[in-house]
Amino acid sequence: MSEEVKPESVSLCPVSIATNPERELLCIFGTGDLGRSLGQRLLQSGYRLVYGSRRPHSCGPLPPGAQVLSHEAAAQSASLIFLCVHREHYEFLESLAPQLKDKVLVDVSNNLKKNLYPEANAEYLQRLIPRAMVVKAFNTLSAWALQNGPSDANRQVYLCGNSTTAKQAVADIATKLGFTVLDRGSLSAARELEDFPLQLFPEWRLPIRLAFGLTAFFFFYLLIRDVVYAYVQEGKDNSFRIMVSLANKVFPIVSLIMLALCYLPGVIAAFLQLYRGTKYKRFPDWLDRWMLCRKQMGLLALAFASLHVLYTLIIPIRYYVRYRLAANTISQIMENKTSKFDTTMAWRTDSYYSVGILGFGLYLLLGISSLPSVSNALSWREFTFIQSKLGYLTLFICTFHTYLYGWDKFLHKYKWYMPPSYMLCLVVPSMVLLLKLLLLLPCVDKSLTHIRQGWERTDPEDATRKSLLTFHTECSPFPQQIGPGKVTP
Repeated sequence: MSEEVKPESVSLCPVSIATNPERELLCIFGTGDLGRSLGQRLLQSGYRLVYGSRRPHSCGPLPPGAQVLSHEAAAQSASLIFLCVHREHYEFLESLAPQLKDKVLVDVSNNLKKNLYPEANAEYLQRLIPRAMVVKAFNTLSAWALQNGPSDANRQVYLCGNSTTAKQAVADIATKLGFTVLDRGSLSAARELEDFPLQLFPEWRLPIRLAFGLTAFFFFYLLIRDVVYAYVQEGKDNSFRIMVSLANKVFPIVSLIMLALCYLPGVIAAFLQLYRGTKYKRFPDWLDRWMLCRKQMGLLALAFASLHVLYTLIIPIRYYVRYRLAANTISQIMENKTSKFDTTMAWRTDSYYSVGILGFGLYLLLGISSLPSVSNALSWREFTFIQSKLGYLTLFICTFHTYLYGWDKFLHKYKWYMPPSYMLCLVVPSMVLLLKLLLLLPCVDKSLTHIRQGWERTDPEDATRKSLLTFHTECSPFPQQIGPGKVTP
């Protein structure tokens, strides 16, 4: 009785493969979400595709145009294989070592957390199949990004490997798929690439912590000054101010300080270059980290400024404000008198609101120009003009807006010897503007420009040391050899 012979492969669309034999054939091990999305993208880009599966007849729905084979048959059919399986399932590859010899294995795996294994997945794979050429790539892309194509947020493909030929083959595929390739070097960089997807807003951590710390400090500061003081000293219950009044004071304060902190490291760097007399010495690590997160600080500052605008817009509809207006109107009617129009107060309030609106408009311009889709359309000079020149102008206008808010209240209303909160928030931006003004002085600006163009100031100690060395050399009683067989007295 003869056994029924099952075919080794299942073709989902065999006609298209037969009619286009000139297209490059690629292989994918793994039929999960990432494997299906990657396969669909490869087929759309003109490649032929074969899947390797342990169950070729029941592996689920796959992209039309792909062929499904056993692992062994799939490994023999293609020279480049994408490995879309988890590390704990790599053991089956040992039995395929002969078929994988001299093949390019693209490891796209990730781990659930950092330092889960003593070595990177790609390094483990290379040790498991030593005669294969392992390349770590595509692990920083999601299945969604592969299905929908590259966008500004996920356009880059990082790769690393020990074989230049293998990396070039993978880079060609990534470029054809529409991605930008960044080569990170040898396979020893695989650990770094595998840690990329596990990072949670690494560049936002310092700005978020700073914003949270400033918000908490000024909230409790205002709580003590405006609520606790009124209850203890005057017996008033102002706890209702917490929801809107205190929030509408905290948000602009944090916004202004965060905006000033965006430009403070640039000022510090300028004075450091003036002090050193060169631009070729590295900045301290803390200053480097500070300067790298300025964009995130600026966006958080814009977010707090937007909250301040929204809270300000609801002031006329607040119950407390409507109650005070009605009570003041009734009081004037009962006393049969009308308050005089204060021209000075009108100028102050109109100027305060006008400057605030202008500052927020510039705020929005800075935020919009930092978007990749907008900044890519700007030249470097245009981007620098907006972020630097208009940035300092925004800082000046927002600081002036706060000074107008304080007006003539800077010398009184110290509750429990605590100065008003807006006075505290003016310290950092005023200092930044003053230091920037010093850098704009002609003599200082000229020196700084020369340094940033490559000029270096000679160290007096080095100059003295060089002159003494030259003097001793010229006055030496012993001859100095210049060349073979030649001496100078």
